[in-house]
Amino acid sequence: MTPALLWLIAGVLLVGAEALSGDFVLVMLGAAALGAAGSSALGMPLGVDVAVFAVLALGLVVLARPAIKRRMSRAELKTNADALVGKHAQVESTVDAQGGRVRIDGQVWSARALDETQVIEVGRTVTVMEIAGATAVVWAEP
Repeated sequence: MTPALLWLIAGVLLVGAEALSGDFVLVMLGAAALGAAGSSALGMPLGVDVAVFAVLALGLVVLARPAIKRRMSRAELKTNADALVGKHAQVESTVDAQGGRVRIDGQVWSARALDETQVIEVGRTVTVMEIAGATAVVWAEP
């Protein structure tokens, strides 16, 4: 087998194995192997092929991979109750450690205070800290 074919096979196998890991390391190494296959197909000596692989692998893993991972992590979209955490709500009936009601995005939710000593009066604006079942756990600035 020619070196170009070996690099090509290695690149395809690494890119295919990425489906199992999902961490973008194998696809970067596979792309580097495909680059080395191209170098070998142009008739470059094996030392140049190895250098092309090393430079591409290092560059892709160090530079491209973090950018791709950042981009992929931004795609996370909070839905349902998770989307309410961090939002502001208006107190509809006095909220304390035992309960109360707040209005979040136009909907009335049962609520309780995060700080058990806090009593939050009607009309105050609070922040939703978490959703516990069907209850919004809220906090108001003192």
